[in-house]
Amino acid sequence: MNDAQIMERIKTLLAEKAGELTNPFPRRLYLKVEHPNLTAAMAVLKDSLGFVHVSTISGVDLGENFEILYHLANEYANLNVRTQIPKSNPHLESICGVIPGAVLYERELQDMFGIVVDHIPDGRRLVLPDDWPDGQYPLRKDWTYTRPEEKIPGGKTS
Repeated sequence: MNDAQIMERIKTLLAEKAGELTNPFPRRLYLKVEHPNLTAAMAVLKDSLGFVHVSTISGVDLGENFEILYHLANEYANLNVRTQIPKSNPHLESICGVIPGAVLYERELQDMFGIVVDHIPDGRRLVLPDDWPDGQYPLRKDWTYTRPEEKIPGGKTS
């Protein structure tokens, strides 16, 4: 199956669930999906087009929104599925019911961005230590690192 055939199948199968679909490079497709349609779109991509492998899930802080990118692969192409959620209500439905291997990446989104992944089967922290302060998300643009004051015996702190 070539890129044009995959694109045509995506457009046909997802119809109103699919947003912009581009093919900037051979075997590389980009698809935008509104977040309420994400889980259903992922099920179609997996069941009908064989996108069963999630390479990773990444997040980007865009200011007022987060963009979440699902990097999928089948035997013919790599597909990046993009969706956005508002930072003011950072809830995202888990895709683990469709692709169970996504759980580690979803846990990372929770740790690093504070995105609440609804219905995640395992919501434990993944990257950050258990005693990490609540409300501190290192990959948010508004996060600043505050180094604790180091106490040196007999030394002065300034």
